[in-house]
Amino acid sequence: MKIRQETPEDYSEIYPLIREAFSQAEHADGTEQDLVVNLRREDAFIPELALVAEEGKELVGYILFTRAKVGGDDVLALAPLAVKPAYQRQGIGTALIREGHRIARELGFGYSLVLGSERYYPREGYRPAKDFGIEVPEGFPPENFMAIRLFDDAAPISGNVVYPKAFG
Repeated sequence: MKIRQETPEDYSEIYPLIREAFSQAEHADGTEQDLVVNLRREDAFIPELALVAEEGKELVGYILFTRAKVGGDDVLALAPLAVKPAYQRQGIGTALIREGHRIARELGFGYSLVLGSERYYPREGYRPAKDFGIEVPEGFPPENFMAIRLFDDAAPISGNVVYPKAFG
C-alpha cells in the first residue's frame, strides 16, 4: 500500500470511495463526500494534507485535514477519514492518520481535532478536546469531540473552535 497526496485526477475516484465508506457508518449524514468537494474550495484547504491510500492502482482510503482555529490559534480538523468497506480493519485508516500527523508536524501544526468514534481515535492518541481547554461546539457529543497534541511541547490552546465554512 502506498500513501500519497491526492491529485485532481483522483477526485472522480475519491468521491464514490468516501460515499461507499460512509454508507454503513454509525454516525454519518451521507454528505461527507460533498464536504470534501467544498473544503477543497476554501482557504482552509491544505493540499499536502489531502491523502489517499493506494493498493495497486485502486484508491482504497482517504483522509483530509483542514485548517481550523481554537481561540486565535491555527489547528487542524480531521474530516473525513474513509476506507472502502472491503479494506477496513486492515490498518489503512491508522496508516493514513499517522502519515497525516507526520506531515502536519512538518508543517508546524501543534494540534488536530476530530469529531468521531470514541473507540477508534483514542488508539491514535486523541483525547477529549475539553481536556485541552477546547470548548465543545454546541450539538457535539463531548465523548466524540477529541484532540491530539502533535508535539509534546506544543503551546497550550483553549477557547472556541472555528471551523471552515464548508462544515456548516
